Amino acid sequence: MPKLFKKRSKKAGLPPGTLVYTGEVKSKEVKIDIFNYSESSFDEKVVKGIDECLLYKDKPGITWINIDGILKNEDLEKLGKGFNIHPLALEDILSVDQRPKEEDFISNIYIVLKMLSYNNLKYEIISEQISLIVGTNYLISFQEEIEGDVFNSVRERIRSGKGKTRRLGPDYLAYSLVDCIVDNYFIILEKVGERIELVEESILKKSSESSVKDIHALKREMIFLHRSVWPLREVVGGLLREDSELIKDSTKIYLRDVYDHTIQVMDTVETYRDILSGMLDIYLSSVSYKLNEVMRVLTIVSTVFTPPIFIAGIYGMNFEILPEIKWRYGYPFALFLMAASSLSMLFYFKKKRWI
Repeated sequence: MPKLFKKRSKKAGLPPGTLVYTGEVKSKEVKIDIFNYSESSFDEKVVKGIDECLLYKDKPGITWINIDGILKNEDLEKLGKGFNIHPLALEDILSVDQRPKEEDFISNIYIVLKMLSYNNLKYEIISEQISLIVGTNYLISFQEEIEGDVFNSVRERIRSGKGKTRRLGPDYLAYSLVDCIVDNYFIILEKVGERIELVEESILKKSSESSVKDIHALKREMIFLHRSVWPLREVVGGLLREDSELIKDSTKIYLRDVYDHTIQVMDTVETYRDILSGMLDIYLSSVSYKLNEVMRVLTIVSTVFTPPIFIAGIYGMNFEILPEIKWRYGYPFALFLMAASSLSMLFYFKKKRWI
């Protein structure tokens, strides 16, 4: 189940711009990939340190530096000074509970997104913060995890030279990465939608306590998706309205397409939330209906046996003189009264369509 709230007590009382990683350190390893390309050339390499990255700041062509893992504070500061990254942006890179946003620092644009993946074994959504620094001739991306992202299609387009990525600037590369993240949301929603259908079928067939747990888990996932996706509309809208030389008008056409996809994702999330709320109402109605059925059966049984119990109580009294106590047909007569009263009650319930 994804965590909705993360602790930020590590940064309490610290001055702005202080570099403190707020996530869980899963690996100290850091992997740095560099793509340097133009329309007619391409170069890809894996480097070991920040010093090699700094050599690409003024290198001809477009440079994409992708950093997997958490950099040490001194390395991040060195990278920030080399590429003129604002200290507040460096702080947000390590604060992995950031709300998706975009900020224009004039020399570059800082973008924060949430890249999602789905664990098929645990049936849960896993979130990873992606930070993008878009400059005049470079883009730097920061990821928390060492391996696994949704950018392979972009890498293949750069390697093969297909598409417009190598002909256009870092703003188009930033659009491509954002587009990959948004498209992956549809895949996550498809898997969540399949789970919702299965839970809905199980509720309609047979309600149980596990159904409530499944609905609760899915509602938490929808809240988590809502928090990840809803601000994304503001991010893409901000990039469209951005009056910056770093975002060209030719790229804004493609950003409008991403904006439309974001709206579709939001609509799907809202639809799923409504369905889950309805499923909870169906579950409660089903439980109430079953309880009413049980109570109706018990009421009918108790009502049908009330007259025989009454008759048995009368003839079970220990009075010395009872009119039928020495009557030859007293016992069959009492049984007949009991059976007749019970059958008449059943006939009455049947006529009223209560059973």
